[in-house]
Amino acid sequence: MQILFVHQNFPAQFLHLATGLAAIGHRVAAIGGPTSRPIPNVPIKVARYERLARGSTKDIHPLALRFEADCLRAEAAAVAATRLAGEGFSPDVIVGHDGWGELFLLTEIWPKARVLAYAEYYNQRQGADFSFDTEFKPPDPGRNYVQRTRNAGLALALADADLIVAPTQFQRALHPPGLRDRIAVVHDGIDTASARPRDDATLQVPNGPLLRAGDEVVTYVNRRLEPLRGLHSFLRALPDLLSARPAAQVVIIGSTEGTAYGGQPNEGGTWKDKLLAELGDRLDARRVHWLGHVGKSVLLDAFAVSRAHVYLTYPFVLSWSLLEAMSAGCLVIGSDTAPVTEVIADRKNGLLVDFHDHAALSKLLVAALSRPADAFRAIRQNARQTILERYDRDTVCLPKLIATIEGLGPQKP
Repeated sequence: MQILFVHQNFPAQFLHLATGLAAIGHRVAAIGGPTSRPIPNVPIKVARYERLARGSTKDIHPLALRFEADCLRAEAAAVAATRLAGEGFSPDVIVGHDGWGELFLLTEIWPKARVLAYAEYYNQRQGADFSFDTEFKPPDPGRNYVQRTRNAGLALALADADLIVAPTQFQRALHPPGLRDRIAVVHDGIDTASARPRDDATLQVPNGPLLRAGDEVVTYVNRRLEPLRGLHSFLRALPDLLSARPAAQVVIIGSTEGTAYGGQPNEGGTWKDKLLAELGDRLDARRVHWLGHVGKSVLLDAFAVSRAHVYLTYPFVLSWSLLEAMSAGCLVIGSDTAPVTEVIADRKNGLLVDFHDHAALSKLLVAALSRPADAFRAIRQNARQTILERYDRDTVCLPKLIATIEGLGPQKP
């Protein structure tokens, strides 16, 4: 079969799927934006597009700004697709992310291709991230209108898809019933062979101590450190924790610059600066280590030495880091929010806490560090077993995804 991947930052989450399909003999190509790149040692042609320049937006209705940007990407992706078609590439299946408009026009070029759309997030005014935490974003009817119209491009991309895939049941449930009925839930999967328990693990903290498995180490990880991932709740829990546990060390991994999903503080600066100013001298900064963005090996070392890993999130897309932490045998304290509750059963394979209750989080962390490390052995083992059974990339998720694509069959008659 000939299979085309479409993603503005290819390979992104399609890295292992594209590699796996090429390895078993399928002819694979990709269309992506300027930051897209080839996969080393994998014969995949990547056709990059340059989104057409956006002119003045003064005559574009504010509710249509996102859709206009999606249309610009759609047109640019169609130009790249026309080049591929001119070279003789005719995909049986197009696998594409639904989020940036790139899928809009591709079946005009290849009308016989079947389309598998990756549905990451369908915006909601209630029951998801948008209205979950009003501390930093109070209700605003104007924002409600924008939130609703952001789905225009998503709906268009998904309308003609032959099949839709979402990583979690929560993400599937966000979609309208007419789309939901065509969505299969298959996670991308994680590498459980790399993310595993290691009793001999160490982590050298820059300008700080050498941390070992068994030490009183609390970890917190996110690509960007922001309220959507609970940075404010986590930091507010630390003063009481550090006061109660003099040997505790806190390791925070992720970029403090910019945000991945939420907005910046109204007064400017970073969320780290804002929250540290709020906590003042109540936080023992000598035992809180900000590592910034780190490589995979450092991340896995952090999980391996962790006595308690905190994962907080608004109801939103599930981070791979949660699954990697569980695979590494961490005692995870997660927020009692979807889709975390799809993965963690309280006191079975992790602990759940109210996202907003930083006092309760602090108490759980104190309890986790004050008891012997072996006291939570069963929960840690169950955590890893959950990931092995449901989210292992090579034995569970990747075979399902490949079978799904192959099951779509050749081109339409």
